Amino acid sequence: MPTQSYPLQRVPGFSKLLLDYLAGKPELNPFYGATPTLESFRAQIDQKKSVNRQTLVEVLTDQYQGISDSPNIHCLLDEKTFTVSTGHQLNLLTGPLYVIYKLVSTINLARKLQQTYPEFKFVPVYWMATEDHDWDEINHFHLFGKTYTCTSSQTGAVGRFKTTDLADLINQLPAGIPIFKDAYQSSETLTEAVRKYVHALFGETGLLCIDADDARLKGLLKSVIEADVLTQAHQKPVHDTDEKLVSLGYKPQIHAREINFFYMKGDLRERIEQRNGTYHVLNTDIRFTQEAIEAEIANHPENFSPNVVLRPLYQEIILPNLAYLGGPAEVGYWFQLKSIFDLHQVPYPILLPRNFALVVPPLVEKRLEKLELSILDLFQEAHVLRATFIDKHTKNILDLGDEHERLSTLMSKIAQKAQAIDETLEPAVLAEETRWQKGLDRLTKKMRKAEERNQETGLRQLAAVKQDLFPEGHWQERYTNFLEFYMSDPAFLAKLYAAFDPLSFELTVLNH
Repeated sequence: MPTQSYPLQRVPGFSKLLLDYLAGKPELNPFYGATPTLESFRAQIDQKKSVNRQTLVEVLTDQYQGISDSPNIHCLLDEKTFTVSTGHQLNLLTGPLYVIYKLVSTINLARKLQQTYPEFKFVPVYWMATEDHDWDEINHFHLFGKTYTCTSSQTGAVGRFKTTDLADLINQLPAGIPIFKDAYQSSETLTEAVRKYVHALFGETGLLCIDADDARLKGLLKSVIEADVLTQAHQKPVHDTDEKLVSLGYKPQIHAREINFFYMKGDLRERIEQRNGTYHVLNTDIRFTQEAIEAEIANHPENFSPNVVLRPLYQEIILPNLAYLGGPAEVGYWFQLKSIFDLHQVPYPILLPRNFALVVPPLVEKRLEKLELSILDLFQEAHVLRATFIDKHTKNILDLGDEHERLSTLMSKIAQKAQAIDETLEPAVLAEETRWQKGLDRLTKKMRKAEERNQETGLRQLAAVKQDLFPEGHWQERYTNFLEFYMSDPAFLAKLYAAFDPLSFELTVLNH
């Protein structure tokens, strides 16, 4: 698959924080640990403290029951085995392309580390956001111009959702995608289904899926739950960090609360608040006294689900993890959390942005050449792109700037003559100038409209190219499902492995 690439600094839309991080701006040093370079991993390996590998392996072994060709889970018992990870919600049929890019980036990083440090073993891990409860964010996907949506009356953590509600959606799926039909139809819960289809797509690479909604893993988080719920230990460190980031011109991505855990039980996942010494589970009648909440944490830590502020810490407590790969917003909010890691003396992972890509089909590539457009041109807003295209291809002068200037000079001379006769005439002259200048503006718009008609064919082709690569105004990777390419090209994933370098922070353009 032929490729070309552009540094992220040249691509519109990336945050100042991400670009400054990748540029190594020294003012950001206090907010993260090691730099995102291959050389940094040697020190990161030495820094990573032991985790409870036995519990981790027991949980993963149970979760992979029924998958006959599961990856080598028991290698995690070896103190020389480490993970690199990414995480995401349980999108239907993987959701948009960038979820696939996250996984491929993580797998490629593990491979690169294996080549560089052969004395160790590196395992890619997909952290499934099974405890997330925002069903509307994941209940749809876009494929071949059609949006598929699944409605459900189920509530609580989406990983616990029964797959029965997916039956109608599965029957609507195009032919030729048995991986997903088999996964959903043979699974009881959404978590199980996602694990199966991710394993079917990526299992041969050694990728492991982990569901942290497990009482044994939550038991390893007890001290953090106590610190947060009982003493509200995390809000101030995050707020202090936020103030420092704001003072440097960066905008915080997430908000830390006094209590950063949900109460999760059955189909319930609701925030916990403390009021006058009593702990309230919002939107329920559930209340805990101080003694009762302490007992609940001690006996049922699985009933406490971390929000976005503490999920990264939970991950690093239970995994022998060296690096986390995420999107721009994820990398941004991890910068708010280092003080929490320091508080609990948990090593902070190396942060890497995932790979970014744009897949350009052959027909679109030919249209781009014919229209004399570059990939970066297409990142402009549609109206700006149209105006730029018209200006580039017109044979006429569409700008009346010179006429505006000459009119201003003329009216200034007229104003001087009028003032000499009667000073009260100046406002009348100025009013006439304003009217005539607006008239020139109206003429300019009419001229551009006429030129648009002259270039109607090119503009129509331009709109088609923009729609292909930025469907409905969205960047392709944030909208289009990967099956658009995988169904016609089963080697699509292999081509992504070959094209992506997890330590090269660029936009990769894939001519597919």
